[in-house]
Amino acid sequence: MLRFLIRRIALGILVMWMVTVLVFGIFFIGGNGSEVARRLAGRNASLQTLINITHRLHLDKPLVVQYWEFLKQLVWHHNLGYSYYHGQPVSTVLKEAFPITLSLALGAAVIWLILGVLSGVVSAVRRGSVIDRILTFIALFFYSLPTFVLGLLLLFLVYFQLAKRGIRIFPGSGYVPLTSNPLKWIESLTLPWLTLALVSAATYTRLTRGSLLEVLSEDYIRTARSKGLTERRVIFRHGLRSALTPVASQFGIDLGTLVGGAIVTETVFGLPGLGFTAIRSITNQDLPVIIGIVIVASAAVIAANILVDIVYAVLDPRVRLH
Repeated sequence: MLRFLIRRIALGILVMWMVTVLVFGIFFIGGNGSEVARRLAGRNASLQTLINITHRLHLDKPLVVQYWEFLKQLVWHHNLGYSYYHGQPVSTVLKEAFPITLSLALGAAVIWLILGVLSGVVSAVRRGSVIDRILTFIALFFYSLPTFVLGLLLLFLVYFQLAKRGIRIFPGSGYVPLTSNPLKWIESLTLPWLTLALVSAATYTRLTRGSLLEVLSEDYIRTARSKGLTERRVIFRHGLRSALTPVASQFGIDLGTLVGGAIVTETVFGLPGLGFTAIRSITNQDLPVIIGIVIVASAAVIAANILVDIVYAVLDPRVRLH
């Protein structure tokens, strides 16, 4: 298990290094030092600002030296750069946005995982029944529904209609930090959580149902039943563990992507997370923040996939041999 874990972490570090090379190539290569400095500082930067950027980032030196300084600042000093639009370090901008996106992603992930796996198990166990058909229809309905449409529907039905009658349970937009008021934190994220969870849970319902049906037809499941084990034990102890391996893979991809920024949901509900910040930075041509978000999002996806590989190995020990 230790060798398996070391290989996966080493592979993740390699991929992250390739991301830094790609980011540096896209944003720093192409044009002389003053042109790169102009892109980083924005359109309204003064001449002195451009000179300072060129000197501080070594843009007047060979590309190898520039990349080494870029990598050194990133790895050793955790320096993601300086946003001249915000007038503060990029890390400060992202520290304000990241907890919002993380709260959104983790809360929605818990809901969609519970809903998707449970409904998938019920649908597989009751295959061909009325319950199976209803759950399949619901899954297909939400799977076909765009996120922004569901978000606007929830705002209209749950927020606007209730607020019109003087009932204000959930806010229409904004975010309250967990440390400030836990109850208000839950209220501010309930509708965004449901928006992401209902759409994503549909995928997990279909994935769990198909995987569990395939596992339940295996010989070792028949053997377990022939030994007199209860159906509940056969399904949850033997069948579901093997059926969850593709679910774990999908969960890692979805969670890593969400941590990188749920752009549509954050925009609809006015949550100033990474996705919302990314859209605003693109509009304002705030290149340092865009670079920081790309690096943070890439690191989140890589970390999520390493965690999924560990869970995958626990669920199915055979993968440790590969």
